[in-house]
Amino acid sequence: MSGFAPLSDEERAVYEWQIWVPEFGEAGQEKLKNASVLISRCGGLGSVVAYELAAAGVGKLVIAHAGNVKPSDLNRQLLMTHDWLGKPRVESAERRLKELNPRLEIVAIPNNLSEENAESIVNQVDLIVDCAPLFPERYAMNRQSVLQNKPLVECAMYDLEAQLTTFIPGQTGCLACLYPHDPPAWKREFPVFGAVSGTVGCMAAMEAIKLLSGLGDTLANQLLMFDLRDMTFQRNRILRRKDCAVCGA
Repeated sequence: MSGFAPLSDEERAVYEWQIWVPEFGEAGQEKLKNASVLISRCGGLGSVVAYELAAAGVGKLVIAHAGNVKPSDLNRQLLMTHDWLGKPRVESAERRLKELNPRLEIVAIPNNLSEENAESIVNQVDLIVDCAPLFPERYAMNRQSVLQNKPLVECAMYDLEAQLTTFIPGQTGCLACLYPHDPPAWKREFPVFGAVSGTVGCMAAMEAIKLLSGLGDTLANQLLMFDLRDMTFQRNRILRRKDCAVCGA
């Protein structure tokens, strides 16, 4: 976003309770207001990420998602509604986000990220949250994250399992360090509850808020993995690969 805009009295009233958070305050809220975030896909993960960032007061969201709302979207894609079946997903997402936060600037792109459009789309934002289901899209965002020096919050889920990490160019490795090749077992459709995608979506939104405001510690260099069948959580260290084709020396 161009320039710097201070908080209005209305915004101070809306965000009062989170402004009370120690080490965040009004300065942190102003950073969110003046920040921009790309959310690739506003499905089970991206719907929740977008909704939480809109609620938190991020000033601009760029959302990219092709296709129309289907019945099978409605168990988890919280920005989609029954009355919007057969209509574009990004239009439903934009409508719902504006109902929550009319001050929000939204760029709604009715296409998925690809090698052809990633550069121009990533160029519009400060930070990327990757909620895409397929690796070609993830790799396109990862490459632009490194080239444009913009942090990337990476999240995914399957069944009752999920994982989350943050890549910061120059400080951490990248997605290609973690997955040098497209995992053959990764599928477009998979078993999932909305509560699982919602859980990791909220955590990804919090990672984005921390990165934008400077609050707390992020998951840089760490992969958080959890299984909600038995509520187990673990962290694994991610090492930067010197021979990485994207971020290596």
